[in-house]
Amino acid sequence: MRVNGVSFSIASHAAWAPGVATQQAWDEWWRAPFRIAAGVEPAVAAMPALLRRRAGFLGKMALQVAYQCLDGRTDIPTVFCSRHGEVARAVDLLSELAQSSAVSPTGFGLAVHNASAGLFSIARKDRANHLALAAGNSTIEHAVIDACGLLADGAPMVLLVAYDQALPPVLAQFQDSDEQPYAWAWLMVPAQAQNGAIHLNWSSSASAAGPGDAMPAGLEVLRFQLSGQARLERVAGRRRWCWSRDV
Repeated sequence: MRVNGVSFSIASHAAWAPGVATQQAWDEWWRAPFRIAAGVEPAVAAMPALLRRRAGFLGKMALQVAYQCLDGRTDIPTVFCSRHGEVARAVDLLSELAQSSAVSPTGFGLAVHNASAGLFSIARKDRANHLALAAGNSTIEHAVIDACGLLADGAPMVLLVAYDQALPPVLAQFQDSDEQPYAWAWLMVPAQAQNGAIHLNWSSSASAAGPGDAMPAGLEVLRFQLSGQARLERVAGRRRWCWSRDV
């Protein structure tokens, strides 16, 4: 790892969103991006039904791509990252509390930021290390840095799972991008020239990016990965993130 950059390769990947569940559908999306709306939930057929029923829509998206990407592999550390996480569950709990209702301990347990990572490890009886991370509009980049740190510490592979959805109506005014439901996963390995190494570098930015109607960061980065484009630059806060790949 360098002090201002990391590099890695992707051994396998998976992505899922309502209405965009196949490789062909994702190929059509990155060529002509369209707004993804909430819809049917993924099946998450690989997870035991008892645990699957505990996951909400957001968690099921994350679990679907995690299972697809690992494809039965075990003992691989994971980094789950979501800017907003299960905020809809949290809003429901706070509403119940405001009405002097009893708050469900189970509901609280499933609203914490590592809920999906916990369900995933329990369902698979896998004791590998897992992290759950949120870092605002730079969540994806910080998750990649954490994953590359695990690779630098000797992990042969790290699973990165990125997922998010629109904020609930009571918080919609605070959105600074066109939030949409999505989940994707990368099985990351140390950078390999023959396997299309990806590089992430960062520097300070003279100005901060303002709010707008652009697609969320997670979908921007996914489009970069799927399209094979050589470079992507994003400004978040006063940080400039530069994604590039060997071509």
